[in-house]
Amino acid sequence: MRTRTLSTATALAVVFSSAVLAVGTAGTAVADSARTLPVKSVGDLVVDGAHQRVYVSDPTGGKIVVTDYTGAVKATLTGLSGVTGLALSADSGQVYAAVTTGDRIVSVDTATYAQTASYPVGAAPGDLEVVDGRIWFAHDTDFGSLDVSGTEPVVHLAERGDVGFHGAFGMFLAADPAVPGVLVAGNGGTLAVYDVTADGATLRSKGDMDTAVKQLDLTPDGSQVLTSWGSPEYGYGIGAYSTTDLTKVAGYPIDAYPNAVRVAPDGSVAGGSFSWYEPDVHIHRPGDPTPTREYDFPNTGNSSGADTLVDGALAWAPDASRVFAVSVNTYGTYTLRALTDPTKELPALTVSAPTTAERAKKLTVTGRLTSKTPLPAGTALKVIRTDVESPGGKALAAVRTRADGGFSFADTPPAGGKVTYKVSYAGDATHAPAAGYDAVQVSRKATALTLTNNGKLYAYGKDVTFTAHLGTTYKNRTVAIYADPFGSDKPKRLLKKARVNSGGNLSAVVDMTRDTTVTAVFDGDARYASKTVKSTAYAQVKISTAVSRHYKTGKIGSTTYYYFRKSTDPVFTTTMNYYTGRQQRFQLQVYYQGSWYDSGSEYFALATNGKSAVRLEAPGESGIRARMRSSYVNGSSGDSVNSTTHGAWKYFAFTN
Repeated sequence: MRTRTLSTATALAVVFSSAVLAVGTAGTAVADSARTLPVKSVGDLVVDGAHQRVYVSDPTGGKIVVTDYTGAVKATLTGLSGVTGLALSADSGQVYAAVTTGDRIVSVDTATYAQTASYPVGAAPGDLEVVDGRIWFAHDTDFGSLDVSGTEPVVHLAERGDVGFHGAFGMFLAADPAVPGVLVAGNGGTLAVYDVTADGATLRSKGDMDTAVKQLDLTPDGSQVLTSWGSPEYGYGIGAYSTTDLTKVAGYPIDAYPNAVRVAPDGSVAGGSFSWYEPDVHIHRPGDPTPTREYDFPNTGNSSGADTLVDGALAWAPDASRVFAVSVNTYGTYTLRALTDPTKELPALTVSAPTTAERAKKLTVTGRLTSKTPLPAGTALKVIRTDVESPGGKALAAVRTRADGGFSFADTPPAGGKVTYKVSYAGDATHAPAAGYDAVQVSRKATALTLTNNGKLYAYGKDVTFTAHLGTTYKNRTVAIYADPFGSDKPKRLLKKARVNSGGNLSAVVDMTRDTTVTAVFDGDARYASKTVKSTAYAQVKISTAVSRHYKTGKIGSTTYYYFRKSTDPVFTTTMNYYTGRQQRFQLQVYYQGSWYDSGSEYFALATNGKSAVRLEAPGESGIRARMRSSYVNGSSGDSVNSTTHGAWKYFAFTN
């Protein structure tokens, strides 16, 4: 305990100097998903439909990350410096990976994720394709093959023949499991189609293509080679070339910078583009230049511009239920995105309800269902109404579209408040599901709700009963009462929530240790509106002061005095309920010629146990009468959680 001394002589003339005692102070459509990939780069990705896994190579990190269809990491294969191209065996049992730094191709078991073999190929492999069980790999401006069907692996390099591939963009390969014995190769503006066997590659046709190609693919009917190109001279889009003679045929325009192309087993085309402000993935039906569907990546990580597609980072699920894409932002964060229902058009379904309506009166809801390929008149739409009486939704009669896709229906809302109408289209083989919503505010009667004790002041710690009274309602007779004590350290809490009694009343008790806002809440029902009322009541603090070092007590008139020798320092110890930063106001008055005169006041901090002691210096003369009191002053005592409270005066006198 530490006590400071206050000079009585000074206090009699001016405000005190500082003096304080401180004491001890699946059946439905699956939504698109996105998941951050733990990679530093992306070389390739391949989808294993049999196990529903996605393999992503990371050349910079020297690893392959394996995820499920949602992007959750299931395995990480390390020690693969420079790993780039990936390919899946026909039986989905092995994933082959080109390890460029080690001039080898490794195989990974898709059931265990264990590396099962490592095949030196005598060159740095890049792009990979599997054709009739053999692994074809690009190297520099050429390509070769790896045959692992026999007892010993067989490698053939330099299979391009007399085709003059050149340039710095790398060699791209393409094949399709539905087209046996055919491999496509492209590089530096040159494109070639080969018939391939165990003996090597035989050139079928060669031609020219745009030099800015980022990826190749072969259509499953074997009739076309598709390329992603992008240059002002040739236009932007997915280029198409006949495999017969590699003449250019109608392709798929894209406004931005195309950087990927992949064809699904059903012939659907996924084209990718590098674009901050336009769609990133474009889905086309075979031969249709207008996209069936487009996907636009969001901006992640507060980067400059939206995420963009990594070059060549597109892959179809074998059942065409998803397209997988890897995007990257300006901070180098890579995200695997599973884009669902890519081959289905995404219809637009709009719903329009009145802004307001009267309960139990008929209203009309209108809307329209549109799509790239118009849906037939009479298409059925499901209607769900949600309100306070049916929070889980109530099915209304189905509505059918007109020839222009428009629809309307009438309804008489039985409940007031917010009423939401959801209209949904289930989708079909070529259209994804769609839904639209709109809400109407339906009128309800006003509710009478009152709460007692507003503005009243109570002694510290008094138990006070607050009573809410609820007037007429429809069905709901439940009221909730909350208490919110002043001060940020005590949150609002529920005191009671129950049905009111037969008189419409519900009561709860509050221990008034602080100023408190009490709230009564009625949530409303189908015919009466919700209502909230508040009552703020106030609580004093608890104050007591102990006097010490006196030699006796006695009365002057009816007042008890503490008597001190003129050379003794009085000590006044005040106890007050504690709050962080709280101070007591110490006030001193002296008696002179029949009246009390203020000699000043000063604030002293409370210790954490709520105590504050002040010692006055002995005046050195007798005949002085004085009094003191401690107070809490709302807003001046360091906080505002209680109401101003004054302690009792303590009277004292100095004698010889």
